[in-house]
Amino acid sequence: MVGLSILVILIAVAITGPFVVQSPFEQFPANKLQGPSVGHLLGTDDFGRDILARIVVGAKYSLTSGILAVALGLAGGLLMGTLSGYYGGILDHLIMTVCDILLAFPSVLLAMSIVMVMQPSVYTPMIAVGLSSMPTFARLVRAQFMSLKTSSYVEAVRSSGAGDFRIIFRHLLPNSMGPIVVQATLRMGSSIMLASTLGFLGLGAQPPTPEWGSMLSSARNYIWTAPHMALAPGLAIFVTVIAVNLLGDALRDFLDPRTRDA
Repeated sequence: MVGLSILVILIAVAITGPFVVQSPFEQFPANKLQGPSVGHLLGTDDFGRDILARIVVGAKYSLTSGILAVALGLAGGLLMGTLSGYYGGILDHLIMTVCDILLAFPSVLLAMSIVMVMQPSVYTPMIAVGLSSMPTFARLVRAQFMSLKTSSYVEAVRSSGAGDFRIIFRHLLPNSMGPIVVQATLRMGSSIMLASTLGFLGLGAQPPTPEWGSMLSSARNYIWTAPHMALAPGLAIFVTVIAVNLLGDALRDFLDPRTRDA
């Protein structure tokens, strides 16, 4: 409930915040590097921009990165895992070989490689993180399908004349959604972290876009003279990832009958 409450607040801030706070792009050089005050609750950055306004507007980019990256990775993983787990054979071997090759690379390195062939923008980290998430979802879906397709109820449906489409979408996929939903929720936290990492490395949203990772990158040169510049976006990323992970753990416990009964 704590994680869910934080996420609801963050989503509400991302939706309504830009209409409440001042412009995150408006510069006041005379007020640069000021600490937290009544006029600027989180201080100002090296261009005199209000950090609170930039954090609020940046919530939209970070939350969108996590949601869209997971959605893209889930869509591709469902397709690959379904084909691999249900049909097996050469197709299974080919898809799993591709997944094993992709999983051999660290997530950050794989996402950076994908970004290198694309033009840096707000949406580049979302696509890169989504593509790098596909093998994880594909292996999970494949494992679920392989364990369920030999079940007695699936054999009964198949013997009644049901086709592959009906078996997959009416029986196998609905009964596989528990672990998939949990994995998608937990993956959202790591996707936000990975997207922020790409922004920190300059491979994501470009200045002056108020993305949390790029804000951390801009604060590196002022870590001793103006630590509030790095503290605010760092805490924003930390709280968001913690909230998502708490929600994912709760879903895992709820969807596991043994844990729920305990």
